[in-house]
This record gives sequence, structure tokens and C-alpha cells, in this order.
Amino acid sequence: MEIRQLTYFVAVCGDLSFSRAAERLYMSQSAISHQVARLERDLGVTLLERSTRSVTITDAGRRLLPVAEQILALTDRAYAVVRERTSRIRLAANMSFAERALAAISDVRDEHTEVEIEFVLKDFTQRVDAVVSGDVDIALIRGDLDDHRVTVHPLWVEDLVVAVAKRHPLARNDTVTLDDLAPYPLLLPPRRQQVLLHGIVESAFAAAGLTPRYGDPVPSDHTATLELVNRPDAWTVLYDEPHAQALAGLRESSGRLRVPVCGIVRGRASDRRRPSGEPVVDDLLQALRRTGGELT
Repeated sequence: MEIRQLTYFVAVCGDLSFSRAAERLYMSQSAISHQVARLERDLGVTLLERSTRSVTITDAGRRLLPVAEQILALTDRAYAVVRERTSRIRLAANMSFAERALAAISDVRDEHTEVEIEFVLKDFTQRVDAVVSGDVDIALIRGDLDDHRVTVHPLWVEDLVVAVAKRHPLARNDTVTLDDLAPYPLLLPPRRQQVLLHGIVESAFAAAGLTPRYGDPVPSDHTATLELVNRPDAWTVLYDEPHAQALAGLRESSGRLRVPVCGIVRGRASDRRRPSGEPVVDDLLQALRRTGGELT
């Protein structure tokens, strides 16, 4: 029995849905289902009854659920109590946030010269886990997060970049509309790998009364940008400008292809237990917010 298996079991129980749990955790549904099945095999019982339309908790699952929640809470507490108490703040993100993160860290260090602020690289799941465990103080994420273990602070909103091959009929434009894009195939990784981008695109097209035309999903060992070279009629969306000379980056004129950026910290906003160093954490969140401009 592993902690992550209990985490996924509790998440599925919260929504009674593997798909919604997968979306909240930004993981594939198959990965969560596999780990819950392993937990059932380890315990020798069925915890969740699955059908094509619903998920129900068995008697064994109902008995395990409060215990699993206690174990996860104690795990978080164990990480917190053994963490070294120093004047050190750790900010987790990926490289796409590096420029803004380092600018914010520099600003805060000018005001808090006694505090060391580290910038550490982690993928999405690692960032959330590190905040919950107390390994890092703040993590930057794109999109929102529905997780009772953390507090989410909106920081700024980014425009996604529409990327096309330079041979694409729209490549000479600086901006495009969703109507312009609708006839052309959209290349994205499968939904289970990129829940956020699929959701943003579909919401934007729905608001415009349109439906995106999807091309074949991008294989796991390929990138959408490289696929555009072989599919000059297609397009994709990126968080940053494409660097390849064979590609062009465009902006969507209505501002519908946008993604929120948030900072997450451990615990609920209403939690009265204030972690060590929180004033510096608050200042760092404010500095990060300033780097992104207005939140709209």
C-alpha cells in the first residue's frame, strides 16, 4: 500500500468519478484507475464498484476512507514537523516561469536580505505534492486547482500563442480569429495528457459558437510544434512563442485563448496555523503578481 494510492482513492471518492479526479489531479484516468486497482489487490478487497456510468463505494471502501484521510493528513504533518526551520523560502515552477520568478525573487530579496529564496524545477504533479508535503512554500501553476489541501492565489492571466508552420495560409497574419482557425485541424496531445489546453480551447470556441476541428492526437514521443512541420495546414496552442524558424506565432484577436496563472501554498486560507516565513511568502506572491500585470 502506497501513499499515492490512498491519495487517488480519496480523490475518486470525493467526486465518485475517475475522470473528474483525473482532471483535478492533472493526471490520466488510466493512471489513477491502475493505482486504485493495485491498492485493491494489496488489500484483497474491492473498494470501488465501477460501471460505464457510475462509481460507488463498497462497504470496505467506506471503512477505509476516513482512515485513508487520516493517513494522508498525518503524512503531511510528518513532512512539516521534520522540515528544517531556516530562513529559507522555496518556490517551485517549470522553466517557462523562470524569468518572472527570478525577477520577483530579486525584488523580495531586496526587502528581506536575511532570507534565502530558492527556485526549484518540478513538473506539475511534483509541484502540488511538494507544497502539500511542505517541501516547497509556493508553486506556480497554470489553470486552477480544486484541492482542499492548498490555497490557490490568482496571480496573472496569459494569452496563449497560436503556432502555425510558416507555410500555413494564416502565417503572415499577426493576429487571427477563432473563425479563421476553425477550418484547420488543431494538433494537441491527448486530452488525458493536456486537460487544461483542451478545456481552454473548447471553452473559447463554444463562447464563439464554434467547434474546433481536431487533427490526430500528438503522440507521446512527439511535440506539437514538430508535427506542424509535417502538417503545414494545422495549428496548435503554446504557452510561449515558438523558437523554431519554421514556425510563426500568432495572437488570437478576441482574447479568448487565455490561461490563468496561480500560486499555491499549503493549507486552507482560513487555517489559523500560519507557517514559518509566511510574511515573506505573502510578499513573494505580491511580487509575482506584479510581474504579470493586471489580473483580468
